[in-house]
This record gives sequence, C-alpha cells and structure tokens, in this order.
Amino acid sequence: MKRFSWTVLWAALLGLPLVALAGKGWLEDLDQGLQKAAKENKYVLVDFSGSDWCGWCIKLDEEVFSKAEFKNYAEKNLVLVLLDFPRRRELPREVRERNEQLLKKYGVRGFPTVLILNPKGEVIGRAGYRPGGPQAYIQHLEEIISADRAKSSAAK
Repeated sequence: MKRFSWTVLWAALLGLPLVALAGKGWLEDLDQGLQKAAKENKYVLVDFSGSDWCGWCIKLDEEVFSKAEFKNYAEKNLVLVLLDFPRRRELPREVRERNEQLLKKYGVRGFPTVLILNPKGEVIGRAGYRPGGPQAYIQHLEEIISADRAKSSAAK
C-alpha cells in the first residue's frame, strides 16, 4: 500500500499517466480497440478515468487493473481501452476532444465509469469501482459477457 502511494505521488508530481501503473496493454483510442476486438472476437472494457485525481479510479487501478489475475484474464478475453481525463497533465488537444465526445456519446457522468462492449461495439454493461479485488471484478464481467453470449445465441 505504501509503495503504491509513493508511486501515485511521484506520478502525480511528474505528470505521468497512471495507466503505466496498470501496465501495458491498454489502448487510448476506442476506434483502435473496437477494430482489434472485432478482429480477435473479444469484448472491450472501456475505462473512463481521472487517473491522476479520482480516488475511486486510482483505487480501481490499484485493487483490480494492476493485479496479475486481472491482467491474465484481460489478455485472453478483453481489449482494454483507457479514456483518461487527467487534471495534472495535458493531453494532446485531439485526444482530449475525442475523449470528451465519447464521454457525451456514452452519457458518462462520473468516474470511474467502465463500459463493456461486445465485439460488435455495442454496450452490454456498465460498471465502476467494485470492492473485492480482481476475482470479484472478473466474476462481474463474466456475468455481463455470459448474458450477452446467451442473448446472441438465442437470437440465432
């Protein structure tokens, strides 16, 4: 816990994105993520985050996204997309504008907001911070994904 706190402090002071704390594998462009998901037939987890100021966002990263159990699950099953809204560092204008458009498009009103999209790009679920660590979070994601798969199978 202390190590993470120091890391967060240094990242904030240096203006580094906290996505680095969650590790590599996160895309910052939803279109790119949707293309990859369609190609690999994976679901998309979109994290709308205030990575350097939102306490719940930092907690979600610390307790779930940065854990090996979640990373292993995500590598096999998800395309991860981070749409960040930092306050202590400046994003390129085009990234900031694109993220703002997506915020409005998906009706995001608070942080963190996590959207789960199917391989076709349709929103099938929403989440945010959930207690219980990676195992509980994965179970919640699996419930959402399983419901979508069952719905898709029934439609065929």
